Amino acid sequence: MSLRAWLRAPGSLSARLARHGRFEVQLLRQTTARLNAPERRQLGRPRQGCTLVREVVLRVDGQPLVWARSSLHQSTLAGPWKALKGLGRRPLAELLYQDRRVQRSTLQPKRLNPHGGTRRQMQRQWRQATGTAAPAGMQWARHSVFKRQGAQLRILELFHPEVAHLAPYPGTRRPSLKTLACAPGGRLHRPVWQSARSHQGR
Repeated sequence: MSLRAWLRAPGSLSARLARHGRFEVQLLRQTTARLNAPERRQLGRPRQGCTLVREVVLRVDGQPLVWARSSLHQSTLAGPWKALKGLGRRPLAELLYQDRRVQRSTLQPKRLNPHGGTRRQMQRQWRQATGTAAPAGMQWARHSVFKRQGAQLRILELFHPEVAHLAPYPGTRRPSLKTLACAPGGRLHRPVWQSARSHQGR
């Protein structure tokens, strides 16, 4: 098996993972920080103020499977993305897939540079969060940009190789955000914007 299906699977990653067991979001940090080069290309430099970065580990039955980084201009926290401030350990899916006004660009799979800044940041946080080193094969990621009322939010999701052993489309039912409510806790080329809600899953 490979990660290919996960990298292309539409809709909520959290909902798909929750089908395989007890789903949790481990919040690593949510703070003002500099954007990296891919984020600046897609979000642009802020006209004023700072930028916000949120980094988490997604777990299923306690096993860490995904490292995710969300980034946006802090000015949007007073507007379209203000609910992010109080999100805490709840999944971003609560904001992205319940509002028909949210649109999502096409998913862009990417193999990260093993010596690049994003992967180094993940490795530091992964060891602190899990007590173990991130596996060498943890290099495949996907990213997309969500847009609400003109404000953009970029999300990058980096997969543990073990995710390849899970089916991204288990069963026949559509992923449900009710499952999440029970939980304890490259570059865009010609982006195609679609309703995020319409991509919730298959």
